[in-house]
Amino acid sequence: MIMLFICAITIYPIWYVIVNSLNDGIDAMRGGIYWWPREFTLENYKAVFETPGIVTSFGVTIAKTVIGTITHVFFTAMVAYAISRRDLYGRNFYMLVGVITMFFSGGLIPYFLLIRDLGLFDNFLVYIIPTMFNFFHLIIFVSFFRELPTSLEEAAKLDGANDFMIFIKVIIPLSMPVIATIALFQGVYQWNDYFAGVIFVNNPDLQPIQTYLYKVVAESSSNQMMTNASGSIATKTVTSQSIKLATMVVTTLPIMLVYPFLQKYFVKGMLIGSVKG
Repeated sequence: MIMLFICAITIYPIWYVIVNSLNDGIDAMRGGIYWWPREFTLENYKAVFETPGIVTSFGVTIAKTVIGTITHVFFTAMVAYAISRRDLYGRNFYMLVGVITMFFSGGLIPYFLLIRDLGLFDNFLVYIIPTMFNFFHLIIFVSFFRELPTSLEEAAKLDGANDFMIFIKVIIPLSMPVIATIALFQGVYQWNDYFAGVIFVNNPDLQPIQTYLYKVVAESSSNQMMTNASGSIATKTVTSQSIKLATMVVTTLPIMLVYPFLQKYFVKGMLIGSVKG
């Protein structure tokens, strides 16, 4: 019963946003809409998709999520495989330096200057290169790699394979559970990230959908009417508040639909290497 109550209070805010996004904007300003739309309409969603730039923002988000996740998983796994080798010279030093970076950073201003000096400001690669490596994810990879039998590597070396070929042909195929875990971690992060678009990107054609949502929420006021590209009123039944709610649903729905099917990987990923049999 308690779990049912917790689920209800967790799901209701999402349901409230969906219901109000499907209601007439002017009517919703009266309040009192809790469970079902009082005046059902799809005009809010129509206005969202007619807003200039939203389709481009969706494309940027999809591209950075796919590319950023693939590059992150491959690069982090490759570094983790090297760190997991017990014969690696200086391995303990590398681990110590990595742990320190988990708790201390240079701050936003030095980071911004670094991004600018690297030529990543107003560049799509700002979503990819800085996120290619994460030390926490490396720890998960290392814990998994250490559980793989060393005899597999020895057999591959006898067949003439070098370290890179062993990583590609042997380690990667055996590591699909942990790869799926890290891919889910990074995919959710890439989809939800708005900060990079706000700080490092001024070009509206390179801003992801979450940054678009951030600007809609930050710049709109509840008593303003949503306008279209020509500057005229898009529809008399649409308000900026209803646009905010519809935009929230549009931007979060894809990841909400994917997450329940992959949630088990979160638990499995956190348990990798924690139990020794």
